[in-house]
Amino acid sequence: MSRTTFFEVRILDANTKEHLCFLDKVEPYSTIGDIKSLFHKSYPQWYPARQALRLDPKEKSLRDDEILQSLPVGTTATMYFRDLGPQLGWTMVFMAECIGPLLTYLLFYFRVPYIYSHEYGFTSSPHPVVRLACACHTFHYMKRLIETIFVHRFSHGTMPLGTMVRNCTYYWGFSAWLAYYINHPLYTPPCKSAHVHTHTHTHNAVCLDFLQLINTSLSLFTAYGELQVSYALVMFAMCELGNFSIHLTLTNLRGEGSRSRRFPMPTKNPFTWLFFFVSCPNYTYEFGAWVSFSIMTQCLPVALYTLLGFIQMTIWAKGKHRAYSREFKDYPNLRMAIIPLIL
Repeated sequence: MSRTTFFEVRILDANTKEHLCFLDKVEPYSTIGDIKSLFHKSYPQWYPARQALRLDPKEKSLRDDEILQSLPVGTTATMYFRDLGPQLGWTMVFMAECIGPLLTYLLFYFRVPYIYSHEYGFTSSPHPVVRLACACHTFHYMKRLIETIFVHRFSHGTMPLGTMVRNCTYYWGFSAWLAYYINHPLYTPPCKSAHVHTHTHTHNAVCLDFLQLINTSLSLFTAYGELQVSYALVMFAMCELGNFSIHLTLTNLRGEGSRSRRFPMPTKNPFTWLFFFVSCPNYTYEFGAWVSFSIMTQCLPVALYTLLGFIQMTIWAKGKHRAYSREFKDYPNLRMAIIPLIL
């Protein structure tokens, strides 16, 4: 009959090297998550999500699913603890990041007093594109809230409170900035142009013809602006549907009973066919939605927000693409990270 070899775990403070806890008779198949739970019993103020355990103070933190006996330690293991600070679950994080921009934009859209001049308090913009932009912005963040509640399946991971505050400052601040300009009383949409009046006392026929030519040209620009907004709206709707389709596909992939990990593949839904070309089509569609919103509003703050968002999403997509390529030997070589055939 084989005897079970138990482990002893010493936990020290990563900064001061002060002895914090000694765990005796720890099962060899215990995970780091189990050790965190045992440590939590001695220090209730440090719940498992706040804990980072390392084998060396300068190394990266151990994952919760790592097994004790598979680590490069003897039967007496020394681990170093670092407090990660207050943590929030991913559902709460996504809710905060979405509700803020949604409500902030509406404050500017309804022109709450003291945002613009007092004479414009609770007035509405005469430009249809402003109302359309508000509808699109509201739809985008309402969709994200619905996905957070009903579609996404989050792991038990958390985000530090300080990081969430920084993220909310970014999202809420940009939402206020672009909303300020789009809903400003002096905002001029792409399809707005002023006609030149041709009533004049001059008898110069050439001058009259020239003014009529200007009016005709301005009418063409007006028609082009309306076409620009219409095409941008269609592009926005397509990208939002595509983004939602990708999130559903990823959720169904994680929700299948098999424990074996697989990389996402296209389905019968045409919006998922972008998986043939990129690893993270949800970011591709997200970028496309904001590009269309920039075209629709023709507003510089929106374009800047789109650019910064694209840079961050590219970093995330490249990381995911590298992880897929390392984990799956049969991963398609044709796929790029976020932009088909380019990036």
